[in-house]
Amino acid sequence: MAELLIGQLLRFEGDPMTEGPDVARHSSRGAVVIEDGRIAAVGEADALRRDWPQAAVTDLGGRLISAGFVDAHVHYPQTQIIASWGKRLIDWLNSYTFPAEMRFADPRHAADVAALYLDLALDHGTTSMCSYATIHPESVDAFFAEAEARGMRAMAGKTCMDRNAPEGLRDTAQAAYDQSKALLQKWHGKGRLSYVITPRFSPTSTPDQLSALGSLWAEYPDCPMQTHLSEQVDEIAWVRELFPEARDYLDTYETFGLLGKNGIYGHAIHLEPREIARLREVGAALAHCPTSNTFIGSGLFDMRGLTVAGLRVGLATDTGGGSSFSMLRTMAAAYEVGQLRRYPLHPAQLWWLATQGAARALGIGHAVGNIAVGMEADLIAVDLHSTPAIAQRAAQAGNFWQALFPTIMMGDDRAIAGVWIGGKAVRAVS
Repeated sequence: MAELLIGQLLRFEGDPMTEGPDVARHSSRGAVVIEDGRIAAVGEADALRRDWPQAAVTDLGGRLISAGFVDAHVHYPQTQIIASWGKRLIDWLNSYTFPAEMRFADPRHAADVAALYLDLALDHGTTSMCSYATIHPESVDAFFAEAEARGMRAMAGKTCMDRNAPEGLRDTAQAAYDQSKALLQKWHGKGRLSYVITPRFSPTSTPDQLSALGSLWAEYPDCPMQTHLSEQVDEIAWVRELFPEARDYLDTYETFGLLGKNGIYGHAIHLEPREIARLREVGAALAHCPTSNTFIGSGLFDMRGLTVAGLRVGLATDTGGGSSFSMLRTMAAAYEVGQLRRYPLHPAQLWWLATQGAARALGIGHAVGNIAVGMEADLIAVDLHSTPAIAQRAAQAGNFWQALFPTIMMGDDRAIAGVWIGGKAVRAVS
């Protein structure tokens, strides 16, 4: 039976990063019809009530109906070390990340953390994400099994490393290829799941391993590939030492067949002009992780320059280097980084980056991240008065964007009043 959701409504008819905020469409009394897990109709509430008289009605009052958030770059195995104190990237990996990831050889532990992470994501309104696992195939199986049980559109891959990591977290070039291929064949395209070929980053992969994964990507070019790029200055210097023949950091991927239109490159803060040109030329995407970039002291992402250059960008929490599971907090951090770059992002741009922008970066923008007929019904209801502090500020708003912005800047999981996955309510409307 069809369900009719009524409330405020926010959707997009273009890209506000390049076309301006006016491509966002807000209705103060809009509606969405859900049927068979997809969006069957979008419009004004009164009209859709007439057109769908048999639909079950859920009236959300003044809550905002939006596409669910899409997180473009996550490390679900780092769930339990989020917000750990005081380290930069390389120290962070050795002190927190690698010890935590060692435990994922245990399938039970992997399943427990996968379930915990996905439930926290849903609590915060994130309905899709692209996650790194660990080197252990069990960690990929656990994540996909838990995502499948929840009916989620989710992406993940075995993180491959064969050097500069502890024993027990290193595989080999051949094992990376063989295990990644087996997992890809098992999970990619199963239901709403997508496998992602995943070298962690150049410093933890030998040229042989990068080449092996490049060969795998050439065999399965429709598969996404994710990795890290130019996150910190000292990391870039390390890459220069490890790959003295490379023109730049990106060249360490390009040389081995790991640069392409289905590539998703995390962070990308300190890019050279050649790197920007090549990323644009191949149509690659970037994952902007602002809470991580400030928390670990990496630098300030150049949103204006990179979007003007024509690159696809999506927002990401970077759990657990990022300091929050919330895409609302991630939007707030992106705004703050933009201010420091003298490029304050409009609320429409921030919301787009956390929904359709991230979905496009991941190559799933045709399916999720917006409200349009035929798209999968992954939706959230957002309370724009979720705390007293937000409510008193929203009460002074002169327009919708002024009412939405306090939730972006101060909101958290309390603002998520309901979540639908494939048209099914998985978080009851509060």
